[in-house]
Amino acid sequence: MPFHVVLVNPEIAPNAGNIIRLCANTGAHLHLVEPLGFSLDDKLLRRGGLDYHELADVTIHPDFATALASLTGPTYTFSSKSTRRYDEVAFTEDAVFIFGTERFGLGAELIDQFPAENQLAVPMRPDNRSLNLANTVAVVVYEAWRQHDFAGAGQMGARMSETPDAPPLDP
Repeated sequence: MPFHVVLVNPEIAPNAGNIIRLCANTGAHLHLVEPLGFSLDDKLLRRGGLDYHELADVTIHPDFATALASLTGPTYTFSSKSTRRYDEVAFTEDAVFIFGTERFGLGAELIDQFPAENQLAVPMRPDNRSLNLANTVAVVVYEAWRQHDFAGAGQMGARMSETPDAPPLDP
């Protein structure tokens, strides 16, 4: 670990906040590629990520080329148009997962930079457009982490509260 999650031009603050929280809880490194469709001070971003933004490893890149140049692991793009399922891949601990905007996904000009076998999709029912970005990232990151036996995970059963100062859910 860590896996790397790259969000290219994310537009919706709550999605980014949820992904920050996901990365903090799984140990994945999050890379945000500008332009962003929100301010990093956005209250919806903070609400989605709660206090996890301080626990997550987040890097902001001015463009996709800069982000890609900083990463060395095998790289996978995700699109609802891809034909290879994400669960058909044995991910390495330094895998890079690239996701596009909520409205448009990744453009063909970006996807075509990568081998066809690295262009992946999360299956869904026919005639639907796409899954929510944060949900898709969670499915992929947890599959990759599962393949590595959840390395670095805490002890099962020690659940905490959603709110930092609240008592634990399981006293």
